[in-house]
Amino acid sequence: MISLTALAVFLSCSLTGCGGGGGSTVTIPPVSQASLPTISTTAAQNGAVIVAIADTTPGASIHYTTDGSAPGSSSQVYEAPFLVAANLTVNAIATAQGYTASNVASKAFTPNIASGTLVWADEFTNTSGANAQPNPTVWGYDTGASGWGNNELEDYCAWGSSASPCNPASPNAFVGTDGYLHLVAQSLGGSSYTSARIKTEGLFSFQYGRIEAKIWVPEGQGIWPAFWALGNNITTVNWPASGEMDIMERINAAGSSPAGGGAMLPPGSPDWNEGSIHGPGFIGGTGLGTVYNFPAGQTAAGWHTYGMIWSKNTVSYYIDDPSTPYVTYTNPASLNGLPGAVWPFDAGQGVFLICNIAVGGNWPGNPNNTTPFPAELLIDYVRIYTN
Repeated sequence: MISLTALAVFLSCSLTGCGGGGGSTVTIPPVSQASLPTISTTAAQNGAVIVAIADTTPGASIHYTTDGSAPGSSSQVYEAPFLVAANLTVNAIATAQGYTASNVASKAFTPNIASGTLVWADEFTNTSGANAQPNPTVWGYDTGASGWGNNELEDYCAWGSSASPCNPASPNAFVGTDGYLHLVAQSLGGSSYTSARIKTEGLFSFQYGRIEAKIWVPEGQGIWPAFWALGNNITTVNWPASGEMDIMERINAAGSSPAGGGAMLPPGSPDWNEGSIHGPGFIGGTGLGTVYNFPAGQTAAGWHTYGMIWSKNTVSYYIDDPSTPYVTYTNPASLNGLPGAVWPFDAGQGVFLICNIAVGGNWPGNPNNTTPFPAELLIDYVRIYTN
């Protein structure tokens, strides 16, 4: 058995060469340092900017902070460009296997924007004279017919897709010449349907502020429109650890029950929307959801403004009037009595937006001969304001 001393001598000679004549020298290259991240901006509105962080090191992950602290490998992972509308400093490092961490890149922002200021919007303007693609620098697509965990029936189609059963001549998502974003669920006969699910994932995100969208919602048995948000970190921590915020969500026809499955409320019952949040320990039947009842004579099938006010430890929802939220969820009070519940909305990540129409599935139940097709969701605008 070789002794530890002999082994040490052997390794030393193997690496540096020993004795005269026949020894060879092996040089171990120094470990390289990851390159310094670059922090760039594009203008949003009224002094706000959208921040993007990049790095040229192969396989690098970027970690960043916005509270002035030094970033480390456990800091928030950069996933997408994010809106900055407050005074803060972005510090970022790059890490990669086989490299030491980069130096810290830093950029301070002092926009000094007043509360209630519009800082980002998509107004869905279209002067082309024809149906147009939603802004590809903001909106991407979920596609396919996976059932989405709810046994849904639709195939989601991207703009311009000709993958069967999608038809680019009959798009499911487009900006019309009327200046509205159109999301269209179409029946192809039998149990075949196409629809659209657009999202800002990887393209645009934000943390905190007041967001609202002016929406006309389709109603009909088996129709499930929604406007919602997921945490940027869903690809690394998965759902529900990423958090989910449901700003506008309803199913079926006016007079239907939030319980779903085609159940109806008593005649004369008000139409409704539900605002929910989901995270570890509060999903599904244990989620935090509140039904808003529209005033008498109003339905969701009309123009309404659906909004969320998000600040640290607080998420509020409103319809039409931001001064009177119909529900406010707070941390930790709203999690009391929910074993294992963890509030995921202040972990440092931003959220991306999703808007879609689902067709059929466990919650709404499937369409029937009363369901109007095409079912069309219209959005006049999406806007974000400072708190």
